[in-house]
Amino acid sequence: MDKAFTDTLRPHLRYLQPDQPLQPADRLRDLGLNSMQAIDLVFDIEDNLGVQLPDDQLTDANFETAATLWAAVQAAGADDLVNR
Repeated sequence: MDKAFTDTLRPHLRYLQPDQPLQPADRLRDLGLNSMQAIDLVFDIEDNLGVQLPDDQLTDANFETAATLWAAVQAAGADDLVNR
């Protein structure tokens, strides 16, 4: 996970303390991400990271942990590079 990703994700995790590092295995729901906030997070990811998350990737499984969401973002970034 890179800094731009964690900086984008952190404001959506109300239970993650400012000095607490975000770990790949951290469950996003446990850190305060709900389904409504996930929609805002998708917009922020697309704006801040320059990737488009395909609709079929907006699943509970991809929003399970920081690592699963990072993998979806990386895959979307790779797809974007291939499709340019």
